[in-house]
Amino acid sequence: MGRKNIIFYFSDQQRWDTVNERVTPNLMKLKDEGVMFENNFTCQPVCGPARSCLQSGMYATQVGCCWNGIALPRDIPPLARYFNEAGYQTAYIGKWHLASDRYPGIGLHCEKTAIPKERQGEYQYWRAADCLEFTSHGYDGYVFDGDGNQLDFKGYRADCINDYALEYLDNCDKEKPFFMFVSQLEPHHQNDRHCYEGFKETIDQFKDYPIPDDLTFLKGDYNEMYPDYISAINRLDYNVGRLVAKLKELGIYDDTIIVYTSDHGSHFKTRNLEYKRSCHESASRTPLIIKGGGFEGGKTETRLSSLIDMPPTLLSMAGIDIPKHYMGVDLTKQINNPDEKRTCVFMQISESQCGRAIRTERFKYAVRDLGITGYAHSKSSVYFEDYLYDLKHDPIEKYNLIKDKKYKHVRQELRELLIEQMVAAEEERPVILPAITVRKK
Repeated sequence: MGRKNIIFYFSDQQRWDTVNERVTPNLMKLKDEGVMFENNFTCQPVCGPARSCLQSGMYATQVGCCWNGIALPRDIPPLARYFNEAGYQTAYIGKWHLASDRYPGIGLHCEKTAIPKERQGEYQYWRAADCLEFTSHGYDGYVFDGDGNQLDFKGYRADCINDYALEYLDNCDKEKPFFMFVSQLEPHHQNDRHCYEGFKETIDQFKDYPIPDDLTFLKGDYNEMYPDYISAINRLDYNVGRLVAKLKELGIYDDTIIVYTSDHGSHFKTRNLEYKRSCHESASRTPLIIKGGGFEGGKTETRLSSLIDMPPTLLSMAGIDIPKHYMGVDLTKQINNPDEKRTCVFMQISESQCGRAIRTERFKYAVRDLGITGYAHSKSSVYFEDYLYDLKHDPIEKYNLIKDKKYKHVRQELRELLIEQMVAAEEERPVILPAITVRKK
């Protein structure tokens, strides 16, 4: 085969530090053949907006999908179009979250119903639901095919979503390359039950699993939820193993690139009242493993990378020209150039706030506007400094240095760097003011 098959395996709400021999042995095997990126970050720590970045190659403010429940605009070429035009077979399986419109009485609501063909991102094969968390629980549920037929499934959700991927591999045309996007919901919490739902047979195995240090000094629900969370990730890994076994059975494993990553992490209600929508490492730092397509040798890459890098990297690995409007970095170019690395990664934060952040090798710097809610607007002309962490000395982000006089010059440099990133993302140049000090009477 000339062109490689590509599988993009996407988890939901998975922290970067959950990939290890105990929890994810199959991912570690992929890492041993490919490359693991240790400093990978989301560009938007909310489900729908993060997915809009993947399908468009642009930041959420450029796309207009700044909150959950905003449909991917029809005038933006979706990722699958480029693969279709290049002769690839395309398939989408799992959670979509880019079809429904949030506003009552306006647009389309299909959180629990079939997604119309024109809102399926131009994928040829379709086994998906707009909000998989509304059509299923940890066990049992349903998705839809491309013609709107409901497909019920029984069993652990991650297993069943993976079954659709295996079914596609069995039935696709082996004479043509394919691009398959597998969007799992695990380990995302179950919205209507307000809890994580692990694989029942293994939850007890992780009751002694250590709580990450960046959680333990804050109040949250990690003691109750972490065993289920890790159990769900362990089951995802089991399904990655099943996928690899199927590729080998079909004789196409060596011809297939596998990319594994997540939309954002989870801070377990330590940084705000829920699990994400925060600049902190716990919510923004995610796993990334790429096997094949120039990513080989069991390497560990420490350079910064971002979810926004995935669209150009995927197209590059398929030999497809990268559109000029794509915002990310082609990691295939970086991996063979040790001297080339980005200065920072840029994040837009919505819903919990209207915020912006950058993460450099050493620092995390974040700003926000004064809105009580992040739903008021997606952009501001004036922001206030909110967080500064020196990750060299404080990797668990325990000490906010945003008002520390010793870091005044650091803040000035980071402020300008953040503004550069915002302008590059086609935002207007904002005013960033010092953090507000509340004076005691």
